[in-house]
Amino acid sequence: MSTERDFSRYLNARVLSVVGAVVSTVALPVLVYQLTGSAGWTSAVTAAEALPYLVFGLPAGALADRLDRRLMMVAMDFTVAAVLLSVVLAWLAGGLTAPHVVVVAFASQTAFVFFDAANFGALPALVGKEKLTAAYSTIFGRTTVVELVVPGVTGLVVVVVAPAALLAVNALTAVGSAMLLRAITSSMANPRPVRGGKELVADMREGLRFLWHGPVIRILTLVGATHSVAGGAWIALLVPFADQVLGVESKGDARLAALFSCWGLGAIIASRLLPRVTARWGSAGVALAALPLSLLGGVLVLVSGHWLVACAAATYWGVAGAVVVINGITYRQEVCPEELQSRVNTTARMIAWGLGRPLGAALAGALSVAAGDPRAGIAAGLVVLSAGVVTAWVSPVLRGQKYRDHT
Repeated sequence: MSTERDFSRYLNARVLSVVGAVVSTVALPVLVYQLTGSAGWTSAVTAAEALPYLVFGLPAGALADRLDRRLMMVAMDFTVAAVLLSVVLAWLAGGLTAPHVVVVAFASQTAFVFFDAANFGALPALVGKEKLTAAYSTIFGRTTVVELVVPGVTGLVVVVVAPAALLAVNALTAVGSAMLLRAITSSMANPRPVRGGKELVADMREGLRFLWHGPVIRILTLVGATHSVAGGAWIALLVPFADQVLGVESKGDARLAALFSCWGLGAIIASRLLPRVTARWGSAGVALAALPLSLLGGVLVLVSGHWLVACAAATYWGVAGAVVVINGITYRQEVCPEELQSRVNTTARMIAWGLGRPLGAALAGALSVAAGDPRAGIAAGLVVLSAGVVTAWVSPVLRGQKYRDHT
């Protein structure tokens, strides 16, 4: 009973965190675009949000496997609340600038990296590996509903409420998440003392070694990085693309809400499909199929010239993209030992997301500014994804695993 109650608290904390994070995902690029009107600055926010995983992923994973994960997550929640409130206060004082927003995006996501590292190991420790699939499915089902509903609602609210003020919502949800996590009584870690930097370096090497010597995990992570490049390009340029190509303004246009909801809708559809397709074709087979389908979705978005067509294409892209991401995460957690969960999953996310997302945002921003057209930046991300698709299909690792999954 205690474990069930603690899982309920954990689940509600995750839902609150996702609500706040999604609100910020919509509000921050809209805020910077309204301040500057620049695709470059808008891309800088996306890059700043993803860069901390590349910078801090390894030490965060090593620390999370040694420290009390619950306390670590609580501390990071309070940190997120504090830095986001600085934007609200600066806006109220009339002194908010684009560099301030970029710095806060980096700081809040740095806190999230350490939170996420602890979270990767917390769930398997809380529910046990035998219940991990069911627990993760429950969490993903709840959070994808949030990702479907909240972006659209936030996009509508941005029409009448300043995006800076909306960041107060994320600050409040972070505090709520911290309070729920503090109430958990079950252990989510086996803390070990940190005796020095050498031990942390050894822990980081152990996580890297496990990741590198697992051929399927390795290739899924590497091609996942190319997928993140395309996703980073799209997220970075969604607002400029909507404004300059689709005629959907960043201020006062409710159609922006629909565009922000598309990937969330796709994620819900993917969560329904993934258990069935994985059971039939295995993780390797799903990756081989989903990667080119995701590339096709990006191309359809790129060539769309009407906001309704773009919504349909982005929803399809969201389905294929979510299948790629969830498939890779689930496979890693299933094969990774409990004592390595934080290190291995954080390291993989550091490579696949922390490297790919800021690279995609930076590349897209630079090319869109140079060409004067956001479509150039999105196209560059898709070119990188196409290289990942070719790598996946040429590599014998996934094709060999696909054969073993069927025998």
